[in-house]
Amino acid sequence: MPTNPTKFHNQTPEAQAMLKGVPTTISPELMQVLMSMGHGDEIVIADGNFPADSHAERLVRCDGLAGLPVIEGILKFLPVDTFVDDVAIVMQPVDKSATEPPIWTGFRRALERAEDREIQLTLIDRHAFYDRAREAYAIVATSETALYANLILKKGVVAP
Repeated sequence: MPTNPTKFHNQTPEAQAMLKGVPTTISPELMQVLMSMGHGDEIVIADGNFPADSHAERLVRCDGLAGLPVIEGILKFLPVDTFVDDVAIVMQPVDKSATEPPIWTGFRRALERAEDREIQLTLIDRHAFYDRAREAYAIVATSETALYANLILKKGVVAP
């Protein structure tokens, strides 16, 4: 008897978590993307304003989820590259005199907790960010409402 393909999609996030320790922000599709990425591949975690559909080679939808919990879930599994400096890239606000977006503090904290080291955010202008996002392995579209809450992470290696 064939299984109902919509059965999984109608379950609550808690019912979907069938493995120990996997955050409910990590869907099976997102886990498959993380596992398929190689060293140096980049993943974009995008806010709700980001044009994810038109920029993505591979798109993972995380509708209804804020960006920071998704980033924290990803960092539980994704090693951040240690061979280059620009491993966490954010979009420079268009108004260069604007104060730093508050969510960037959360990005730094999540990165430091996950990697046990300080990781600098690399700022690039909006159009360069869009170009880099088009080249990324995948874009994760969240419903984050904070402005400039987009982050590109470069995957590293899992040390033996």
